[in-house]
Amino acid sequence: MVVKKARIVIIGAGMAGLTAANKLHSVAAAKDLFEVCVVEGGNRIGGRINTTEFGGDIIEMGATWIHGIGGSPIHKIAQQIHALESDKPWEWMDGKGNEATTIAEGGFVLNPSFLHPIKKLFNNLMDHAQGKMSTTSKGDCGNLGVGSFLRRGLHAYCGSSKEEEEFNRFGKWNKKLLDEAIFAMHENVLRTDSSAADLFTLDYGAESEYQMFPGEEITIAKGYMSIIEHLASLLPPGLVQLGRRVTRIEWQPERHEPMNMENGTCSRPVMLHFCDGSTMSADHVIVTVSLGVLKAAIHGDDSGMLTFHPRLPPFKAEAISRLGFGVVNKLFMQLSPRHEKRDEHSKGFPFLHMVFHSPHSELRHKKIPWWMRRTASLCPIYNNSSVILGWFSGEEGLALESLKDEEIIEGVSDTISCFLSHSPEFCNGNVDSEKYSHEYEVKVSKVLKSQWGTDPLFLGSYSYVAVRSCGDDLDTMAEPLPKSGNSNHSCVSPPLQILFAGEATHRTYYSTTHGAYFSGLREANRLLQHYSLC
Repeated sequence: MVVKKARIVIIGAGMAGLTAANKLHSVAAAKDLFEVCVVEGGNRIGGRINTTEFGGDIIEMGATWIHGIGGSPIHKIAQQIHALESDKPWEWMDGKGNEATTIAEGGFVLNPSFLHPIKKLFNNLMDHAQGKMSTTSKGDCGNLGVGSFLRRGLHAYCGSSKEEEEFNRFGKWNKKLLDEAIFAMHENVLRTDSSAADLFTLDYGAESEYQMFPGEEITIAKGYMSIIEHLASLLPPGLVQLGRRVTRIEWQPERHEPMNMENGTCSRPVMLHFCDGSTMSADHVIVTVSLGVLKAAIHGDDSGMLTFHPRLPPFKAEAISRLGFGVVNKLFMQLSPRHEKRDEHSKGFPFLHMVFHSPHSELRHKKIPWWMRRTASLCPIYNNSSVILGWFSGEEGLALESLKDEEIIEGVSDTISCFLSHSPEFCNGNVDSEKYSHEYEVKVSKVLKSQWGTDPLFLGSYSYVAVRSCGDDLDTMAEPLPKSGNSNHSCVSPPLQILFAGEATHRTYYSTTHGAYFSGLREANRLLQHYSLC
């Protein structure tokens, strides 16, 4: 009988896929026991990592931060390839920006006496949710959402605080409205951090399982793509195939086709179908597509998205369905030259935190569009940069993808005008100066936005543990198919036909690049153990 080398196909050339490919290739090249191939549906490598340039600066359309440098494999690689230094300016090159200026809708600059009590309240509540307050117990919270927990804390705070003096100088604001709006600003930051469009759907119980590396959070001077390009450079030419979008994965959960008696070989158990009509057989397939693509796949239609035949078993499909996967988009705006910092004495665009009236409040400024009202900040990507950045999640993040550039520029400009044109700090104390208001009118020359929600290769940004799901679902995501013990003894299916990697398959590091990295290593090692190579 002719013995074929096992063929391992990895779907997706992002962090998880390239990490798995590197590990497997390093062994395959020495042992010559199997062949490795990476098929990528898009025309570039990187997945949800996508570094580009805008306004002369290096920016990240996707993954941005190394979340803690102590023990991070991403930080280690960045150090090894000297990616942490650059001659070009890059996004957040000076850390998380200067001290923010927080302004309430209408142009009222808020001093620390208004901000700090609410910030402390919010941080204490999140510390409690994340298990950092060891002296207290989280208690039995059932299917409690983080949003519900936070709102309980806010209501308790507002109920115990005394009303202070009238806010005459703050126009339409009063103490209760202001406290609630400042609190909502912090909630909006958490929405983008977690990708949960609605914090009421973010599971409270799972918060304490999420882990971060110790140390500071930094960006990569040469861009996150430098890590991806390094991983790809370690692979031989042709191993990564671009433009190879898989639309159908056929696998054999209960039986295996018999030996081909003409040539004495066994056919491979998995068949991949590509969008161009071609096919490829494999012994093992590592699927690293996003949770968003898997959610579309479990509906089982033939609309051109990825499908499994037979369908994924209920234990896998139910975990995919329960977990959360949100949309977070970034909007970069290039300020016109007259708004750039001209000398050391002139002010650049501020690191602006925005406190909005409720979207349904009669007090809201009518010119501010609805999709701006849950955006927590607009800020230069580093001190005095002419490129400013805003984050949009959930419904407004999706809406941003369909807006024309002109609509975005108008909506952002109207919002900035509402916040800055009447603020004494930004008009030299002359609040009523029509001349100043006209001079400060912000002009944006161009914009660049990410579109993760509608991109068919991603259908969203990153995962979270939703209410009614839990960390066990993340472990279930990582289980290979067919599930061991399910095959009948007369027709045993080949093991490890379909394996799963990606950030949504890591119990404690989901939503991160290092989670994707570790998951790629995990699945590569699973196969190496199967072949007794580690």
